[in-house]
Amino acid sequence: MPESKINAGLLSFDALVDGPPDGDLVILLHGFPESSRQWAAHVVALAEAGFRAVAFDQRGYSPGARPAAVTAYRMPHLVQDVLDVADALGADRFHLVGHDWGGSVAWCTAFANPKRVVTLTSFSTPHPRAFADAVREGAQPVPGYHRTFAPEGAEAMLRDNLAWIRGSLGSAVPADHAREYLGRLSRPEALRAALSWFAAKDPADVAIGAVEVPSLLLWSDGDPVVRRHTAELTAKWVTGPYQFVALEGIGHWISEEAPEPTAQLMTEHIRRYG
Repeated sequence: MPESKINAGLLSFDALVDGPPDGDLVILLHGFPESSRQWAAHVVALAEAGFRAVAFDQRGYSPGARPAAVTAYRMPHLVQDVLDVADALGADRFHLVGHDWGGSVAWCTAFANPKRVVTLTSFSTPHPRAFADAVREGAQPVPGYHRTFAPEGAEAMLRDNLAWIRGSLGSAVPADHAREYLGRLSRPEALRAALSWFAAKDPADVAIGAVEVPSLLLWSDGDPVVRRHTAELTAKWVTGPYQFVALEGIGHWISEEAPEPTAQLMTEHIRRYG
């Protein structure tokens, strides 16, 4: 698959790029601890459908986009990266796909930029306010690692041979993908940067309103973090066309555990409203 570098703003992002240069742009945002490789099958599917698919290694994951300050990883900066990448590719409007942390960035980008984001597809991640509602109701626990991950914890995680990450990926993620993720994060500076997303998290940054762009949420019943009720609450935070799909027997890593059905659902959604 063609690999590229995208110079956007003051940063340089490594990316997987495929599809016709004049095709409508689809930007795909990965989660933790993954990289753009998590979207390999989806980039191919989109390219075959005639779209210009771009999955980039986000801030902290690309060596050329790795600022040192934790505050540089707050949500407004992550959203601006998406816009800068689109600008660098000459796209005024684009489709947006995200998973996990990338899903949070996608929701916030779509809310703030409804004239630029044509459609939104979120894998696993509900609207941030739906998650907050569920937590407030006592229906959704906050994952412990969201409170304990911090850049200064990178050294301890490295000493344990990335056991937490290795265990969380398990056998659900293709072995070659897992090797890449672990290899990248085995470098202290890369792991510190990835963990900075958690340390920089500010509830005010994700206190967004209802999203008006056509949205699709793909949730899986084997997800150990997001409960079904939380995912279903997303419906109250989307005013545009909305579809919720619950996938059975699949865990958190749904783009890699079920690449074909999720690629089909994503592509159909983009075509329907593109």
